[in-house]
Amino acid sequence: MPDRSEVTYFGAGPALLPTPVLEEAAQALLNYQDTGLGVAEHSHRSPLAADIVNQAKADLAVCLDIPDDYEILFMQGGGTGEFSAVVYNFVGAWVARKQKEIFGHVQGKPTDHPELIQKLKQVVDNELKSDYLVTGGWSQKASAEAERLLGSNYVNIAADARKSNGGKFGVIPDESDWKLSKDAAFVYFCSNETVDGVEFPTAFPKSLEPGPDGKGPIVVADMSSNILTRKIPVKKFSAIFFGAQKNLGPAGVTVVIIKKSFLPQPSADLMRQLGLPIPPIIFQYEAIAKNNSLYNTLSIFDVFIIGRVLSKLLQTYPDKLDGQQAISDKKAQLIYDAIEAFPEAYRVIPSKEVRSRVNICFRVTKGGDVDAAEKAFLAEASSQGLTGLKGHRSLGGIRASNYNSIPLEGAEKLAKFIRAFATS
Repeated sequence: MPDRSEVTYFGAGPALLPTPVLEEAAQALLNYQDTGLGVAEHSHRSPLAADIVNQAKADLAVCLDIPDDYEILFMQGGGTGEFSAVVYNFVGAWVARKQKEIFGHVQGKPTDHPELIQKLKQVVDNELKSDYLVTGGWSQKASAEAERLLGSNYVNIAADARKSNGGKFGVIPDESDWKLSKDAAFVYFCSNETVDGVEFPTAFPKSLEPGPDGKGPIVVADMSSNILTRKIPVKKFSAIFFGAQKNLGPAGVTVVIIKKSFLPQPSADLMRQLGLPIPPIIFQYEAIAKNNSLYNTLSIFDVFIIGRVLSKLLQTYPDKLDGQQAISDKKAQLIYDAIEAFPEAYRVIPSKEVRSRVNICFRVTKGGDVDAAEKAFLAEASSQGLTGLKGHRSLGGIRASNYNSIPLEGAEKLAKFIRAFATS
């Protein structure tokens, strides 16, 4: 049995967690702050739980420079749940804006004014669009969920990487080719595609930048795998979400950062009359925000670990994400340099311009028999304590996930192995 210190786990998620954090969590599970109860046993309604939630929110706000007009939510359902929640909430916010334009200061319930509701329905039918930039498996699944909930007539695939790459993912279409809708309810993109190893080279696409008047598209991003690995301009996004299980904590909590102005929702009765879906209450951002993420039983233990990871990051890098980004980039460069040094033995899957810093996807071509070469690569790597390197089942190959918890020494060890295997 190998010792934990002898293994570097490069799995895509749930990912490696820092050993000191796990050691602290193990003690907290038995007796938290001398209460005689473990942290997972305390009520989510207790002051202790509220303190854990509030401290984690405060530290995340410091790490990411989150402005005061944004809310931080801890939710359940994973990134897949957010595929639905984004649609529900941002379509609702779009309807709320259009309702205000059409109804003005009319008194009474919206349902008391059928002629105005009919006018609003015409606007919904003619103008409502949700835009998706499809650059990999996860953004494709997100767009498919939007079509399932709304119908394809309300969904605009503004870009599809497969059309630029022979039916396969691995590139990001040039921004000049994006077909963005006018006044879309939101523009959705996945900042880093874990399956396909594709990452947007900049934290915020130039085409989505606000104009001189400060107005621009309503942008929602899935940052599940590259959050906390580079600086991001939070104030340019309307919402960002990310599962905790890559760079932040264990699986079970999904974080949503959303501008507060997008929280208010129209009534359920109005949405039904417009033929639009309403969210389960547990996916309604407004309800979660009003209850400080404690509308239902949140896993306080998971949030505790998130808080300890954030605290460790702030202690390690006083310059916050500048320091963490420098290390993330250095680790990625070490691994890519090793792969590229042996073009006869390896091939990186995505194009160089968009290859991910955090999910390094490549094929082992040594000897010509790719399947045999990759089996040998994985077996030998595992024998040296380099585990979790098998690619996603839909893509195959090798995938090294370079998340924050991977130490520099682990990346150096993998790079050394990549070079040695190529020449063996």
